[in-house]
Amino acid sequence: MTQQLTNHASLWVERLGRFGYVSKGVVYGIVGLLAAQTAFGRGGKTTDTQGALQTIVNQPFGKFLLALVAIGLIGYVIWRFIQAIKDPENKGNDAKGLAVQIGYAVNGLIYASLALSAVKIVTGTGGGKNSSDSTEDSTARLLSQPFGEWLVATVGVFVIALGFYQFYQACSGKFRKELNLTELSNIQAQWIMRISRFGLAARGIVFCIIGWFLIEAARQSNAATAEGLDEVLQTLAQQPYGAWLLGIVALGLVAYGIYTIIQARYRRLVNV
Repeated sequence: MTQQLTNHASLWVERLGRFGYVSKGVVYGIVGLLAAQTAFGRGGKTTDTQGALQTIVNQPFGKFLLALVAIGLIGYVIWRFIQAIKDPENKGNDAKGLAVQIGYAVNGLIYASLALSAVKIVTGTGGGKNSSDSTEDSTARLLSQPFGEWLVATVGVFVIALGFYQFYQACSGKFRKELNLTELSNIQAQWIMRISRFGLAARGIVFCIIGWFLIEAARQSNAATAEGLDEVLQTLAQQPYGAWLLGIVALGLVAYGIYTIIQARYRRLVNV
């Protein structure tokens, strides 16, 4: 009986985790689509994950749809913390394994904040702050600490390192080990890999620019220099050939959203 209850709970954790990947993919897909519309002169706007939540709630049946996304994000957070605490994927206790588990925990905290924002929007109790404001507030708090500039610069370097890790994942294709694609044809698997690589590379670009903004904030001791996803996309649009740059990264974010949804269906989630 106890084993049956354990298996039942494990199944629900897996379902929540997969639903969470879908919700995350929807959020990134909306950010990318809106930015792509801007790049191609079809309306739209650059926004961030918070803006994506607002876009959802403004649609017909928006609160219901956003409530589903909120539930999914909560499921994603639960799965990330399980990965960090119980290590169901056997990452190990060496330095590399611990670094991965810490990364899961940090990722869980980030999406816990996004899930909370979604809940607040649905319940009408707030949640309108964009990622730039949040980044600026967090940077200001770090700058106010002893050796604050060094702390912010360290975070910036860490974010850039995450960006390069995304590039590594895109180039190496090692993420395929996490996906069970045996039921797909070779052509279908190849397209999944192409889309996933494109999405990971685009996310890597975003991380590197955000990290650079943080390093500049540390150098100038000015929290207002730290920017979020929305400002990253605006910065790309303001460069020479900005429409092309923004369009490529925007489509890449759509691809990353698709990759995340692909994980919901094909990722190997180890039962806990």
